[in-house]
Amino acid sequence: MGVTYKYFGAPDGATAARVPISMRPEELGGDELGMNGMFTKIKPETMAAMVLTGIEGIPLHKVPPLELVVLHPDYAVVKLPMTVVDPLRGIGEEAVGAAAFIWSTVPDRGGPRDAFNVYRLLHEWQDFSHRLHEAGHQAYCLVWP
Repeated sequence: MGVTYKYFGAPDGATAARVPISMRPEELGGDELGMNGMFTKIKPETMAAMVLTGIEGIPLHKVPPLELVVLHPDYAVVKLPMTVVDPLRGIGEEAVGAAAFIWSTVPDRGGPRDAFNVYRLLHEWQDFSHRLHEAGHQAYCLVWP
């Protein structure tokens, strides 16, 4: 049995903490839990490292930890630092390609290794970053087995 990660946006930690309980976007004011969220098998720690190492040039061992918002026996919610989401909005095609190549060459790390898969994933995250910014939301991840 694997773990599923659902990335979504929320205006604040209190709203994000209520997400697993209600799971109804209309109760949360909104958007990201509906069709704008992202389901993936990629851990939030890996996503943070991929962006910060590939785009920001931060060494893997200096990537900041995620903030735990709520820990429940059935799920957890973590907040991704804005430093993970924001850099994606301002970069162009060339920078996404370079970041994918850089991440594919980083030794001793988890996550996708193929540069093309990383490239596609970074593009998905770039779209997600734009949606979060337009909604005035921060990035969170719901984790459950």
